[in-house]
Amino acid sequence: MGETRPLCIDLFCGLGGWTEGFLAEGYDVIGFDIEQHVYGEHRYPAQLVIQDVCTLHGSQFRDADCIVASSPCQAYSYMAMPWQRAKQIARALRGVDVFPDDYVGARTIDELNALFLAPQRIQREASEAAGRWIPMVQENVKGTQPWVGPAQWHYGSYYLWGDVPALMPVVPKARKVTKAYAQHGSWKSVDGDDWRATENTGGHGKNPDGRKNGGDWFGKGADCSLQRRAGSKSSARKAASARIAKIPFPLAQHIARVYHPGTTERVA
Repeated sequence: MGETRPLCIDLFCGLGGWTEGFLAEGYDVIGFDIEQHVYGEHRYPAQLVIQDVCTLHGSQFRDADCIVASSPCQAYSYMAMPWQRAKQIARALRGVDVFPDDYVGARTIDELNALFLAPQRIQREASEAAGRWIPMVQENVKGTQPWVGPAQWHYGSYYLWGDVPALMPVVPKARKVTKAYAQHGSWKSVDGDDWRATENTGGHGKNPDGRKNGGDWFGKGADCSLQRRAGSKSSARKAASARIAKIPFPLAQHIARVYHPGTTERVA
């Protein structure tokens, strides 16, 4: 009889950035998402369940060793932009302005945070059913902090909440990307590393508002390079968004190692 492998639950799994790190550390992983993301050779690498995460009950994950999540960041990212419309929406959510006439989205802070808070509820329910604490780490963008509270740590533009380990990997410094990136959306830096794992510390790639991406993908700002090439619901835009939102492998693998059942020292 084979050895039982630890189990990770990946919520809002997308293309499986979290999952790839956990698979590399010997976990079984089950991912949950509201849709299947398949873009050419890019697809989720483990067992996938198509289901709205908000409809899940954590008791079904009583056997999990770790839960990870990366809920949608679009609303938070947009409101972090320096545009009048974005600022108006943020004020309206706080009750000090009215929403734009064409606005379609959350009308209360509770609605805005519903997806972000779902993994915390699921963790509590899973832990209660298991009779033990099941760690959960979730990721979002810098712009989420004004709405849910400060993150415990960040890996470049990937901000983390929950049971973040005391020791975390060093974030590589930002590198100048190739000319091909500016023209064609290449994902590589000059030395071939994945640019998404770098910290935006300066230069033209700096995103002080907490975006994971370049250009205005979520609103009506001046930089609409991707919008000019692809419509809001196009497969090209969805593919690019999914790839950019993918958790960097070093970060995912580190969390997987820390919460492997054989590890004794976990969180601060």
